Amino acid sequence: MKQWNNIDDVLDFAINEEEAAAAFYTSLAKRADHPSMREVFEGFALEEKGHKAKLQAVKAGEDVVGAKDQVLDLKVGDYLVDVEPSPDLSYQDALIVAMKKEKAAFKLYQDLAALVQDDKIKKVFLALAQEEAKHKLRFEVEYDDLLTED
Repeated sequence: MKQWNNIDDVLDFAINEEEAAAAFYTSLAKRADHPSMREVFEGFALEEKGHKAKLQAVKAGEDVVGAKDQVLDLKVGDYLVDVEPSPDLSYQDALIVAMKKEKAAFKLYQDLAALVQDDKIKKVFLALAQEEAKHKLRFEVEYDDLLTED
């Protein structure tokens, strides 16, 4: 994992990751064939922007509430082959990419929480990990529903 000099470097890294995630979901929303999934991707882009705002608040010294509950992991995305994002991405492949990205974001926040000493920031990272787990679960459920429709 990247080496940081201070907690601001860690927070800046996480903020940049959230910006990239928001841009990714905005891009998927623009390409979505299903209006309902377009709304889902737009919603996730907004949530990622909310994560960025939380991180910016922590960096500014504000208190942020931690996670309340653990999120169920269906592990559907754990067993799917990687798919590269492309302009002609199918709906099923978009879900796979989204699951993989959310799994990576979950792991990132778990790892960041393990690195920091400040309990307040650790709680924020763990809360964000749970939010990313919720996103992954939403995509896993959608993927499972898609496969069982046929």
